[in-house]
Amino acid sequence: MGKRARSAYATNPIDVLRSALKSQYHATLAMVRAAIKRCPDDLWTSSGGHANPFWRIAYHTLYYTHLYLQPNNWTFRPWEHHRGGFQRFERSPRGGRPYTKAEVLAYWRICDAMVDDAVDALDLNSPESGFSWYKGFPKAEHQILNIRHIQYHEAQLADRLRAAMGAGVNWAYARRSAPARAARQ
Repeated sequence: MGKRARSAYATNPIDVLRSALKSQYHATLAMVRAAIKRCPDDLWTSSGGHANPFWRIAYHTLYYTHLYLQPNNWTFRPWEHHRGGFQRFERSPRGGRPYTKAEVLAYWRICDAMVDDAVDALDLNSPESGFSWYKGFPKAEHQILNIRHIQYHEAQLADRLRAAMGAGVNWAYARRSAPARAARQ
């Protein structure tokens, strides 16, 4: 490795971590977007014998992505179209229609667009996550947990697509530039 390449890693470790978090958030969210866009209409509202329909897993994933990109639970303001209870799996909200694919994709755009500024605003050195239900959990590790959560649910969505259509979601690589991300949206 040349002197020039090594110097890129000789910067502030928190800046390196921020860059990696942003890259991984965008990559995993790109895969969620691909799953949502690829979902056939009949699969969108069907639970197919599962506990939750496709749309609800997609919404849940984005809701918690949005929430956990905040400094803490007190500063979080839900999406303007949020309907209480739809983000949770343990309770089924009564009444109300499912979110449409267009609505969930609109929420996806908001979540993806907020990643860079949100990660820049986080105190990644904090020994606390900022969420009352995650006591004693460092902020940096909580961000990794959030990315793992997105990946977990993206894999569920991709598996349902594979079962229904014979094809899942392509792998999204990290380190794409902001203009390349904007062009895909």
